[in-house]
Formats: sequence, structure tokens, C-alpha cells
Amino acid sequence: MNLIEQSPWHAGERQMQESAGVAERMAVVGPKVIRDHLPEQHRDFYPLLPYLVFGVVDVQGIPWATLLEGAPGFAHSPDPQTLQVDSMPSKGDPALPALLCGGAVGLLGIDLNTRRRNRLNGRLGRLDQEGFSVDVVHTFGNCPKYIQLRPVDAIARKPGSLAERSNSLDDAAQAMIRNADTFFVASFVDVQGQRSVDVSHRGGNTGFVRVDGNVLTIPDFAGNLFFNTLGNLSANPVAGLLFIDFDSGDVLQIAGRTSLILSGPDVATFEGAQRLWTLTVEHVVRRPAALALRWQFAEFSPFSLAMGRWP
Repeated sequence: MNLIEQSPWHAGERQMQESAGVAERMAVVGPKVIRDHLPEQHRDFYPLLPYLVFGVVDVQGIPWATLLEGAPGFAHSPDPQTLQVDSMPSKGDPALPALLCGGAVGLLGIDLNTRRRNRLNGRLGRLDQEGFSVDVVHTFGNCPKYIQLRPVDAIARKPGSLAERSNSLDDAAQAMIRNADTFFVASFVDVQGQRSVDVSHRGGNTGFVRVDGNVLTIPDFAGNLFFNTLGNLSANPVAGLLFIDFDSGDVLQIAGRTSLILSGPDVATFEGAQRLWTLTVEHVVRRPAALALRWQFAEFSPFSLAMGRWP
């Protein structure tokens, strides 16, 4: 097995690992579990999916997270170093103009019906109107914690193409976030002239994201101790968030500046939180009925239910 021989962690990730007291352990674990290729089980996993989460950075340095859809098989791996995606972001999606050959991207293969997921970051290879290929840099599996079960329930005939842009959250956007039990987050870091983009899942009880005007406060729960997202935010405090209304197919994409709260009385206000982070909204894109897929809620993750709520 060809594993990453050198440490896969950048300075921001190592800093977060040190703050949690796990740096030495992660120095050993990282090269064993983070690969520079897709193993056979992950190559078999992607073709099962009718959707995957995608993270990219536009020319202004703004990270965006989005969802790509297609018939199962639209994402497939012709060889262990490559993932082919036969789908593109739709018109109006801020991720679309950010796709450039050679650009860094993050991908999350996730099945909300089984809680299985795989993370991948790499670089865009071939790119055309039908899709793109990704050259693998890092890939690894993720545990199923905090993923609510949501099987695909229906497919709409024609997704909407309207994109409403603003620089702040209106009442409808705030309500969508307050009702969410799931979102996805894109972040990135530049290390020695090389960009790395990550996109990750976040889940909790309904309302686990606190909304105070244009400031979101998000609890960070016990996880795999990799600190890919928070390590990126420690080094580069910007993020792009994706909220989905799984019943209507509405999409809310947000980007802004972030701040980490690693300790103190604010952390204790949310039971189960090990730390907090905030995002101050700077960019908002709302796309009504933008997705063709519809999901049916089945059950909460028991790990989500074990977490507290905002007072």
C-alpha cells in the first residue's frame, strides 16, 4: 500500500492537534490513514452515489461549497490516482466560474442513507462542459458520527436556475439556518505555493448553528482529531458554508470570515462542544429549488442527539 510517507498535516492542523494534546498521536496516525490514491473500496463507493459535495475557491479567494448531482456512476475512478465527475455546477452556482484547470478542489463522497463518507482533495485535470477529472493528492475515510439518515425520496423534473445574491442574511436565510441539522463547509490553505481545499460535513441537533444577525456560531464536537477544517481556519480564517433544504431542494451558500474560540465560558454554553467557531457573513447566494434530488428524513444520528442545544 502506497501511503503518504511524510506528514500530511500542515502547520494549522498541527497547531490544532497540539492544542488538543494529540499532536504526537496524529503524527503517527496521519501517514497510515491518509493516502495519495483512492483504495479499491473508495473506487467502488463513488459510482454508487447520486450526489457529492464539492469545494472550490474563486479568483477573489472566496471558498464555496456546493452539491453536484447525477445518475449513479456519474462519479467514478478510472484509476487509483483519478476521480472522474460527469457533472458540473449549475448556472448561477458561485462554484461554476471557480473551476479552472489545475485548480485545487475538495470533494466529499457521502451517502446520507448509510452514513458512509470519503474525503478527497486534489487538482482539476481535464475540464469541459460535461464534467471534470480530479488528480488525487490526499484521500481518507471518515467516521459516520453526526450524520442524520436521509435516503433520496424523489427527483424533481427540472431544478431551478434562479440565484439571489446579497451580502447579509435576510429573515428567510436565518430561518433556514436555524432549522438545519446538517451543513457542509469548504476551507482552504496555501502552503509553500500549493493550495489545498477541503470540504467537510457538520451535523448536530436541529438549531445547532446559532444565528445572531450576520454572525453564525458553530459548536465543534469530538471527531477524528485530524482538524482538517479547523486547521485550515486557524491558518486562513475564511470559509464557505452550504445549507440544503432537503425537502424543497433550496440551496443557501454563504462565505465569510471565521474566528476560533478554543476555550472559555462561551464554549461551556453548548453541552458537548469542545470548542466553537464563528463565521461573519460577507457573501450570500440563495438558489431556490436548485437541486433535482429530494430527501426524506429517517432518523438523527445518536451522536447528534447526545449533544446539547443553545440556551
